[in-house]
Amino acid sequence: RPAAADDELTLVDIYQSSFFEVLTDVAEHAGLFKEEHLIVHVQYANNPALAVKAVASGKGDVASINSDGIILGYNKGVRMTAFLSHSPRYQDVLGVLASSSIHTLADFQGKVIGETSIGQPGEVFTRALLAGAGLRPSDYSFAPIGIGAQAISALTSGRADGLVQPLPQQRIYEVMNGLKLRYFFNPLLSDVPNSAWVTSPATIAGKADVLRRFCRAMVEASIVIRENPRLAATYFVEDAGVKVTPPAIDDETRLLNDSQDLLPAVDPTSPTIGLIPFRGVDQPMNAAEDRE
Repeated sequence: RPAAADDELTLVDIYQSSFFEVLTDVAEHAGLFKEEHLIVHVQYANNPALAVKAVASGKGDVASINSDGIILGYNKGVRMTAFLSHSPRYQDVLGVLASSSIHTLADFQGKVIGETSIGQPGEVFTRALLAGAGLRPSDYSFAPIGIGAQAISALTSGRADGLVQPLPQQRIYEVMNGLKLRYFFNPLLSDVPNSAWVTSPATIAGKADVLRRFCRAMVEASIVIRENPRLAATYFVEDAGVKVTPPAIDDETRLLNDSQDLLPAVDPTSPTIGLIPFRGVDQPMNAAEDRE
C-alpha cells in the first residue's frame, strides 16, 4: 500500500519526447504518481550507456532503455535488472524505403546500414539477422545517422541503404513524416520484449516498495493510453516543449492509435501488462555473446 509520505524517484530517459515518455507524461498529468505517493524526476542521458551509468552510480534510480544494453554490459561488470517492459514486442528492426531495391536479407551485401550512433545495441540484432542470410560483418557497414530529420535525410538521400532503429522511432517516420518503409524482423525475437525500465540491485534492495508503486502507475498509464489516446496525446504534447495546437495533438493521437501494438496495454484486460517473460530471452543473449 502507498506510504503516507511521498517518495522521490529519479528516472533517466535517453532523450526528451521519446516514444515511451508518453507513459510517464500520462502518469504525471493524470495524477497516477500522486496516487502512489511518488515524486518522479526525469533526467536525459542522450545515449543508453550514459543512462545505465547514471543508475549504476546511484545518480538515477531507473533507466528507460533497450534492455539489450544490460546484456552487453554484464561481462563488463555492470549489473542491471529489467523489471517492467515498455512493449510486448522486440524493438529493433531493420528498415528500408518501400522503393528500395533491397528485398531480401542477402541484398544487404555491400550496403550501408544507418544507426543512431555507432555501437548501438541494434548492431547485435542486425548481425544476428544478416548472419542467418550468410552475410559476415565485413559484408556490410554501419554509419551514424542520428534520429528524426537527420535519419530521414540519410535514408532518402542514399547515404544509408537501410536503418536499424527501434520500431517506435521508425513508426514515427511513417506516421508523422509520411515515409514509406518495409521491415525485416527476426522471427525468433519478434514477440520477445527488449525495451524496459531497468534498475540496479542496490535500488531494488533499498526502494522495492517505491518500484512496486512506480510499476502500478505505469500499468495504469498504459491503460489510459489504450482507452483514451487523445487525452494521452494532449499530455505528451504539453510536455514535449512544442506549441500545443490541435494539429499537434491530432498527429500524436494518430501515432498512438497506429502504435497500440507497441504499447504495454495492447490488451488492457491482461493481468500481465509489462511482464518480461523468460521465454525467448536467451535469443538476444546468444546474439550478444556472438558479437563479443
